[in-house]
Amino acid sequence: MSQPDFRAKLVLKAVVSPSEDTTKVKEALHRIIGEAPSDPREDAGMLGLVTEDARAFARLRDQLRDRHVRSAARKQLLVNSLGASTSLMLNRQAAAAGVIAICSSPEESPLGPVYVTIESDNVEKVIDWLTAYSG
Repeated sequence: MSQPDFRAKLVLKAVVSPSEDTTKVKEALHRIIGEAPSDPREDAGMLGLVTEDARAFARLRDQLRDRHVRSAARKQLLVNSLGASTSLMLNRQAAAAGVIAICSSPEESPLGPVYVTIESDNVEKVIDWLTAYSG
């Protein structure tokens, strides 16, 4: 597994409805980034994880490759790129099962998507690395 040669921040967020188990939502977020250390955030019905650890990016890259969704991810990341950040949405139920499934709209995830934001001074390089077909 190649390691990224860039600095970036990965931010995951999910809305938690009053009927949901907060612990299960946290577990779904952790399944996306794996064992990478993260800074948990909780605010007004929103859970989040923030990490700059290369292992989180490597795990995301591996999952995009394993699920054969690199080109779809690349398209979404490029379309959503704005300045020093880009974003995409993942199906939360799939994330809870340890699987990456990209959503093109929030309605595609019944309990709401996991919002993934990537911040970097070189967003295009991050997108290229995450969605590369080699390495």
